[in-house]
Amino acid sequence: MSAKKARFDIWSAVSLCLLALFLFFLVYPIGRLLIEAVYKDGVFSLDAFQEFFGKSYYYASIFNSVKIAIVVTVLSLLIGIPFSYFYSFFRLKGRKVLLILCLLCTMSAPFIGAYAWILLLGNSGLITKFIASLGLPTVSIYGFGGIVFVQVLKLFPLIVIYMNGAFRDIDNSLLEAAESMGCKGLDRFRRVTMALTMPTILAGALLVFMRSFADFGTPALIGRGYSTFPVLIYNQFLGENGSNYHFAAATSVIAVVVTAVIFILQKVATSRFKFTINSLHPIDPKAPRGFKGVLMHGFCYILVGVAMLPQLYIVNMSFRNYNNTILQPGYSLKNYQKAMQKLLARSICNTLLISVITLAVIIVIAVLIAYLVVRRGNVLNHAIDTISMLPYIMPGAVIGISLILAFSRKPLAFTGTIGIMVIALAIRRMPFTSRSATAAMMKIPISIEEAALSLGAPRLAAFIKITVPMMGSGIISGAVLSFVSIITEMSSGVILYNNRTITLTLSTYAAIVNGTYGVAAVFATITMALTVLCLVVYLHFTDLDHVQM
Repeated sequence: MSAKKARFDIWSAVSLCLLALFLFFLVYPIGRLLIEAVYKDGVFSLDAFQEFFGKSYYYASIFNSVKIAIVVTVLSLLIGIPFSYFYSFFRLKGRKVLLILCLLCTMSAPFIGAYAWILLLGNSGLITKFIASLGLPTVSIYGFGGIVFVQVLKLFPLIVIYMNGAFRDIDNSLLEAAESMGCKGLDRFRRVTMALTMPTILAGALLVFMRSFADFGTPALIGRGYSTFPVLIYNQFLGENGSNYHFAAATSVIAVVVTAVIFILQKVATSRFKFTINSLHPIDPKAPRGFKGVLMHGFCYILVGVAMLPQLYIVNMSFRNYNNTILQPGYSLKNYQKAMQKLLARSICNTLLISVITLAVIIVIAVLIAYLVVRRGNVLNHAIDTISMLPYIMPGAVIGISLILAFSRKPLAFTGTIGIMVIALAIRRMPFTSRSATAAMMKIPISIEEAALSLGAPRLAAFIKITVPMMGSGIISGAVLSFVSIITEMSSGVILYNNRTITLTLSTYAAIVNGTYGVAAVFATITMALTVLCLVVYLHFTDLDHVQM
């Protein structure tokens, strides 16, 4: 009996509480989604799946989304890997500025870039008019090509950030050994450098693929009839012709299956590249010289300049004069005045309130999961960790629909409240902080905790006063990234929000849909200002050359 009591301590109770939370707020909603997908009017039915695969319009959306995600992933790798290689292996001028701008590009809301490119390359866009004035053929930003273009500029920095860490961990002696054996230049890069970084390449590719596949805002704004999975789910759930929960749930299940298959394929591919590297002789960046140096600088700066152009243009447009949708000459604060009449204050308050509450929940749970997995690893705790990572492979729209199906009826009627927004965002963005906290926990020697316990400190007190402060940098890094992703969340929020719970990102989207572009620019500018503030905090706690996402 005493042995059982010894085994069941405060941490066992924490494990059971966390398991109960995830079962109730994640597993239960997913279960309701599955039930809704296969039951119609209380009768088991697969008619929704038959309808989906019976009409090309529906099942084509799968191929469209997968095609977009694959092309975006490949192009992001093709430009992200060379960018990171030049940054890691050469002392580029202004290299820190380049990385900061890269971070800023990827930390903004995805659809804001789409909106900006509409202003630049849309039918009446600034660049479109300029090209037309020269008598040259214009380029359309709408459709497949536009979606890919916008997403690549948004997501390639993820590859850069991932690859910076991978290149930093390469032992230079391996490259020198390859060169001594006659393997030089591109051949060495392909056969040695790429092989050593393949696990990171696959991990970055998976993240880009998932982000692209789950993106709702970009296809919704510039798709122009090019059907994608997230937009299809949204239209079925909140379409103009009424809601079809049964069909939307079935479509959501298919989306989860598709992303799960991609996730498994990535895991299988990664398992073929398992090895350990000890970077005893890290890479010493060289000074770029000659024509090659010019090309490196040109490639990096032009790429970042194009990626940053939409955000700079949005800030400019927030101060331009508009008469409804028509751009007028001159600058003023009229757009900001109009935004104040369009729920600006409420959007800012809701954004900050929801973000702070969600972040507090994420930090507490992520730290507890990290401790349980690293210090008290067992079947239960690893199961909790696995369940908490499920949203990593689930589009935000699926999370939103699941929560509505689970919590739209009494006594669990949370829909239309800030509470359900917090639940959705905490579920969606937990992996950022939990992975970072776990990595930080692994670096803390267990002997420090044992010393505190030997001096009579209770386990919980030792954890709070000693372990958590030592995890500080890892927790803060992950928390800031979670905070940014919460601020810029779109795909789940667009299903869950109403006027009382509207946020800056959702106000931006609503203003774009309504055609009030100047007001939309104001909401987007303030969102970017919050993102920049988060980036400053993140870089304060993170060595710029050791940035991780």
